Amino acid sequence: MSLMKDFKEFALKGNVIDLAIAVVIGAAFGKVVTSLVNDIIMPIIGTFTGGIDFSKKMVILHPAVLDATGKVIKPENALTYGNFINAIIMFLIIAFSIFIVMRSFVTMQKKFQKAKEEAPVPAPAPTPDQQLLTEIRDLLKNRN
Repeated sequence: MSLMKDFKEFALKGNVIDLAIAVVIGAAFGKVVTSLVNDIIMPIIGTFTGGIDFSKKMVILHPAVLDATGKVIKPENALTYGNFINAIIMFLIIAFSIFIVMRSFVTMQKKFQKAKEEAPVPAPAPTPDQQLLTEIRDLLKNRN
């Protein structure tokens, strides 16, 4: 029973839940970036490079083997370097996006820290002993 209790405490900690949320958001963000690269950026790059579709770029190592009817007996073996180029572009976009988010976060943190440092710190309330000493001092001043 101790194992289940320990697991429950671990699973319900805030950090684990935050991590799970981050993974889900990261997966969704990955799909958005994939669509951005495949549907927007790569066609633009293809336009500038004369209509080249990088996702179809490959080096065929062994062509497919077909029988007399045209049925594939052995599929082709190819290095699909175009997909690798797309993956690199996606990585750069994701890395840049994370960089922008983190940079914004650090900038906001610095602003909040600066505002916190510039804010006047209220004087602490006097302790009962200090209040008593103040009253004695005032009485002695009025006595003379």
